Amino acid sequence: MPKIHHLNCGTMCPLGRRLIHGEGGWLQPAEMCCHCLLIESADGLVLVDTGLGTADVAHPARLGGLFVGVTRPRLRIEETALHQVQALGFAAGDVRHVVLTHLDLDHAGGLADFPAAAVHVLAAEQQAALARPSAGERARYRPAQFAHGPRWALHQAEGERWFGFDAVQALPGSTDQILLVPLAGHTRGHCGVAVNTGAGWLLHCGDAYFFRGEVDPQRPYCTPGLRLFQGLVQVDGRQRHANQARLLELARAHGGEVALFCAHDPAELARLRQGAQAAGAVG
Repeated sequence: MPKIHHLNCGTMCPLGRRLIHGEGGWLQPAEMCCHCLLIESADGLVLVDTGLGTADVAHPARLGGLFVGVTRPRLRIEETALHQVQALGFAAGDVRHVVLTHLDLDHAGGLADFPAAAVHVLAAEQQAALARPSAGERARYRPAQFAHGPRWALHQAEGERWFGFDAVQALPGSTDQILLVPLAGHTRGHCGVAVNTGAGWLLHCGDAYFFRGEVDPQRPYCTPGLRLFQGLVQVDGRQRHANQARLLELARAHGGEVALFCAHDPAELARLRQGAQAAGAVG
């Protein structure tokens, strides 16, 4: 059974807490995390998403004025994946693989902190990030984050079946099951990352949804601010909505086997950390 650490690799504090969280003041800051996983696998360390990196903290201009102005990131060096990996007693070179849900700047900012790692991503996502064919993609993908020349390991959106979804083995030949699960819509090559914990599955849904209520089997809902934001940044609304519906059905039919979480909901991060600690696993 792999040891899994739930990390927050970047805190963002946009104004409008009531619109984003559904409680608090209208002008109070919200708090959103960058939920990443560090997996102690048989093949070395595997990082699922990287959050914001050390260069982003040192030089916020890399992130763009719009992102910094709207999301108001805290930019703490201790929240970077590299700092947290080192705090656990590992070195950057121990991270053998980085598996990405997508290449948005708040998910790929730490790539340069792990230059020796193979970077696993769907080919459609890498192509979009390098070509940046639209105005929105020029804002969301930051060339400085890829300037070091990542060791790309590109995957096609095809493979085996996993709970009714297409899935691709991220690390072929590995004894650990880590799957890329295509969930396009937020970006062209967005995917979830499924991890077999030995006691069930974790599904990191990236930005396929933003609020825990969206996959609530009993009463699905999303706060107005996050509903609006998702619509503004989506590349394909039809695909995004279809995949959200599929994730809700997965939660309803297989919630006891698969724990779903997204990248930016701090309540989900706290719940999974608490559950891991209660079970005697790594949080």
